[in-house]
Amino acid sequence: MTPAGILAGLFFLLALYCGTDPFKHSAIYNFPDFEAVKVDMPPWSEVPVEKDTEDLLQKADIKFLNQVQGPESLAFDPQGRGPYSGIADGRVVVWNGEAWVDFAYTSPNRSKLCDPKPSPLSYSKNEHICGRPLGLRFDRKTGDLYIADAYMGLMKVGPEGGLATSLATEAQGVPLRFTNDLDIDDEGNVYFTDSSTKYQRRNFMQLFFSGEDSGRVLKYDSSTKETTVLVRNLQFPNGVSLSKDGSFFVFCEGTVGRWVPITSYSRFV
Repeated sequence: MTPAGILAGLFFLLALYCGTDPFKHSAIYNFPDFEAVKVDMPPWSEVPVEKDTEDLLQKADIKFLNQVQGPESLAFDPQGRGPYSGIADGRVVVWNGEAWVDFAYTSPNRSKLCDPKPSPLSYSKNEHICGRPLGLRFDRKTGDLYIADAYMGLMKVGPEGGLATSLATEAQGVPLRFTNDLDIDDEGNVYFTDSSTKYQRRNFMQLFFSGEDSGRVLKYDSSTKETTVLVRNLQFPNGVSLSKDGSFFVFCEGTVGRWVPITSYSRFV
């Protein structure tokens, strides 16, 4: 057989393997309703051209190496203490100046299932039991810590920590499936992201591969206790941040790789 024939045969076998997945290695195994959605990437003219020519990030100091597993958001309380971080086993921990200590939990069902494991990926199958705190922000007026837990929804815990209380698990009749990040305005209203209404955090690769566009940006009104949808049909919305004067906020749309500024909240309600 010629080299070209051998190569063609190998490609055929590879295509057959990928198409049939006989050993069930595919990322979409166990997802019979998996469907890919078109991702409209921005034109090259909108891609930033600025570069860090001095490699400043490479010169940064690495802190707390191998001390916590899967740290997500970082926050400092109104007194400047911290950082606080949500980690892979479902705890929110705080650096007290000498060591990381427990501060808060998002799940009332913690057990030995949530004990430390060799790798952050080892926690995935029990995240819905142990909780997975992602976004963190302190209310500078009250000292309360607001938590976006991927499975438990939007939550809050007082300045002394402990078990967080639930604020929102759905918005306009649709459950929160992948609560991700948040920020708070001066009135105590919370703006946060729900990355998908179909896939949960432990299935984030399926969410990314599919380009699925059910993600949302939401607002929790602290006075009415109601949660409303500000922006719909987003592809993996993630981080969100308010401007210092509160006149606008930005959020990241992960699948598309862009950040979106929002200057008028009311037009999306």
